[in-house]
Amino acid sequence: MRDVLDLGELQVEVSRKAIKHVHLSVLPPTGKVRVAAPQHMPLDTIRLFVISKLAWIRSQQRKLQTQERETPREFLNKESHYLWGKRYLLEISHADAAPAVSLSPRKLHLQVRPGADRARCEEVLNAWYRQQVRDAVPALLARWEPLLRVKAQRVFVQHMKTKWGSCTPASGHIRLNTDLAKKPAECLEYIVVHELVHLLEPTHNAHFVALMDLYLPHWQQLRQQLNRLPVRHEAWDY
Repeated sequence: MRDVLDLGELQVEVSRKAIKHVHLSVLPPTGKVRVAAPQHMPLDTIRLFVISKLAWIRSQQRKLQTQERETPREFLNKESHYLWGKRYLLEISHADAAPAVSLSPRKLHLQVRPGADRARCEEVLNAWYRQQVRDAVPALLARWEPLLRVKAQRVFVQHMKTKWGSCTPASGHIRLNTDLAKKPAECLEYIVVHELVHLLEPTHNAHFVALMDLYLPHWQQLRQQLNRLPVRHEAWDY
């Protein structure tokens, strides 16, 4: 079930879900506003909630409008690609063997089968980036779970258009954006800590902020760093 709140210049899409709290999202690239609300919450209550968040919504929309975005990747030789914040130049080779990705000091080597097109090159490289995040996560969990006294039941790494990460406290599941492999390693650590803290506090309230301040005092600087970096070019389909 979906409703639309008309707040003059702002149109807000409302979806009903089996949840306890209201979730407000400002979605790239244009700043579309979406609310997920408990199934039986009155529309007028949702309207008042959104109105109370108008300043935050406008702030998020301004950030999206100024967010630098990557140009579409063409997968050509000498094209720039990144791993943990470091720039590499792409070098593509063809061989009748399993696809592979490797690094040298300045180059990212992508081996694909003869005839592989741009989509296949992207698929192979995305799978490699996903594995980089998967390989980095266990050490972060080993450090932070004991400190926070929480346990992530499962961690998924996947392509996410609108978030760097998410947490479902009820199941203990955490999801991480594959593209975090392209950003400095400390950005991945910040997102892992952020999602683990959600196992203690599901919302972004004062308690959540206090926990982040306690365990990762420079988290807001890391958030700013991550949000300043270019994000993937996307074909958005709402």
